[in-house]
Amino acid sequence: MESRRIIVLSAGLGVPSSSRLLADQLAASAERQLAEAGYAVTLDVVELRDLAVDIANNFVTGYAAPRLAEVIAKVTDADGIVAVSPVFSASYSGLFKSFIDVLDPASLDGKAALLGATGGTDRHQMVLDYAMRPLFSYLRTRMAATGVFAGPQDWGSAGDGVSPLSARIDRAAGEFARLLEGVQPRRAPAPLESLPFEQLLAGIAGPQG
Repeated sequence: MESRRIIVLSAGLGVPSSSRLLADQLAASAERQLAEAGYAVTLDVVELRDLAVDIANNFVTGYAAPRLAEVIAKVTDADGIVAVSPVFSASYSGLFKSFIDVLDPASLDGKAALLGATGGTDRHQMVLDYAMRPLFSYLRTRMAATGVFAGPQDWGSAGDGVSPLSARIDRAAGEFARLLEGVQPRRAPAPLESLPFEQLLAGIAGPQG
């Protein structure tokens, strides 16, 4: 069974945070849909607030502390990234952007990306198209066509008990899952098999008439 590694980045500041809640739901839907397609999925969930001091120190010293270095390595090794930020001043949070800035830009080249954002009013939903998409386009990721914004009204349930957010999450996660199916541009080719010398010699000699 083929495997896919997904790193989930939440830039929420509260405990719990709506950004983490959205990130978890996006990741769970993507994991389920990839599993249905026959893939084993490994999820690594990162709360960026836990790395805030390390990120700031990285800017000053140019050195990534071990915990931050471990997360950076996980981002580099992942096949896909789920990135969710709260909205501040009509854009992603400073913490979210600061983490992106400590990454090697080449580490995201070709990686599948699923974007999400949370905010206190629907007026912020355009942050996905006017802030997050340009950033991840600059980083040359392959983005799911649908991004998901969640406001306060989205966390309730409709009359049938189904969250109105669920359909958007499943659609976006499905697009993301399809980006992760098949050959991945960042995956190294399978190593060549080493054959015994006698078998190689027999192949060179060919059948004897």
